[in-house]
Amino acid sequence: MLKRVFMAPDPGRTRLRFAARAVLGIALAVALCGLAGHSLTGAVTGGLAALLALFTVTDATVRGQAVTTALLPAVGLPVLTAAAELHDHPVARDLTFLAVVGAGVYARRWGPRGHSLGVFAFMTFFVAQFLHATTDQLPQLYVAVLLSVLAAAAVRFGLWCYERRLPPPAVPAPPGGTGLARVTTRQAIQATTGAGFALVVGQLVSGQRWYWAVGATWWIFVNTTSRGETLVRGFRRLLGTVIGIALGLLVAMPVHGDPTVTAALAALCVFGIFYTAAVSYTWMMLWVTLLAGLLYGLLGVLGPDLLALRLAETGVGALGAALAVILVLPVTTHSVTDAWIRRALGCVHACAVETARRLAGAADADPAPRVAELEQLLARVRLSVAPLVHPLNPMLGRKRRARHVLALLDDCAREIRGLVAVAADPEASHDARLSTACRRVEAAVEALTEGRDIAVHADGLPHAEPALAHLHGLERALSELARPLRTPSGSPLVGA
Repeated sequence: MLKRVFMAPDPGRTRLRFAARAVLGIALAVALCGLAGHSLTGAVTGGLAALLALFTVTDATVRGQAVTTALLPAVGLPVLTAAAELHDHPVARDLTFLAVVGAGVYARRWGPRGHSLGVFAFMTFFVAQFLHATTDQLPQLYVAVLLSVLAAAAVRFGLWCYERRLPPPAVPAPPGGTGLARVTTRQAIQATTGAGFALVVGQLVSGQRWYWAVGATWWIFVNTTSRGETLVRGFRRLLGTVIGIALGLLVAMPVHGDPTVTAALAALCVFGIFYTAAVSYTWMMLWVTLLAGLLYGLLGVLGPDLLALRLAETGVGALGAALAVILVLPVTTHSVTDAWIRRALGCVHACAVETARRLAGAADADPAPRVAELEQLLARVRLSVAPLVHPLNPMLGRKRRARHVLALLDDCAREIRGLVAVAADPEASHDARLSTACRRVEAAVEALTEGRDIAVHADGLPHAEPALAHLHGLERALSELARPLRTPSGSPLVGA
């Protein structure tokens, strides 16, 4: 885990810039709240609003990111109002919180913007519970949110908009006609059910800090699709919380809420959250837990009992999420993985078609964009298969089969990249053998997705021709994929 975090590649230092910009944007937001004469509650609200604006907005284009950022207060302020108004009405407050959970998850069907707005709405309600916000504080909190979102936007889109120099990321939509098209509905029901369990049990554990359990359930559902992904994420959240609490005892408690030291350590935590989020959910949760401890230190309530309660509530939330994904409309790891693999194989087919056209002399044929799409699809396959290859997975047969599938898909991607590179050469041969081999690849993908047998053809020619060698390698990899992908239900892979 340490190696993955500190040795993970960071092309273009994107993660480093992402984290450094977050520290700058949140610091500016908190400074503006201070200059506006806000209390500690207002400053904390503003800082968290800026953090969310910088962290959760992930639209593919800068313009889309700016629009989503501008919309954040439109969903956040009404939710903040409801949370404050219902502060002294527990039943109505709890039902409203669960409604926000369900709506926030359901909104993911509208893509990154729906996801961002759903997270901001949930966290606004959560922060209101964290700070015990009341109606008399609302004007100050409104200003804090607006100032902080504006500060975050000024840093992100004005002072340091490094995304303008980067190509927009290719984000493949979930394949239609499969269970993935309904996953947001299922997850909305699961998250609401899990949050309801966490809310009830969390209040039995603590009538003051019950919202930590609901928050744990919510964040376990973020960026997951299948049952296996959610269970693994719950384990990682619990592990990160345990380590973060241990650090809280060693770091946050000795500070005793000193503003200067706390501010410096909070900046470090923010950097850690943003820098590690893309490579380790456990490490991200470590920094989140330590940041929460520092904030509680500022509020003057930090102690060993509170940290122990934080762990207990996180455990309740993780249990709620686990029960929900197992018992309520479960989305199996296999169904999700199968849908993404089929989408990836369809992209391989499209690459072969475009390459054949390019080799045949078609001026408008360009397989390069398909390669970029294939890389994104394979990343999504790896994410969906992650529960099967997790080190703690005791089912070794499933683990071996899943790793075999990943290795063969990586072979396909490597051969496709090599083939496209050869086809991009204007001097590439238009030999009929290449077009024939491309058509065989197309047929192999069709046979694989339709359940028919795949025969690898050997034309007896040497593979000195690079394009032909790549095509033969691709054909072999597709043929080998047939066995693990056709394993009947209940097998080591399908039964996951």
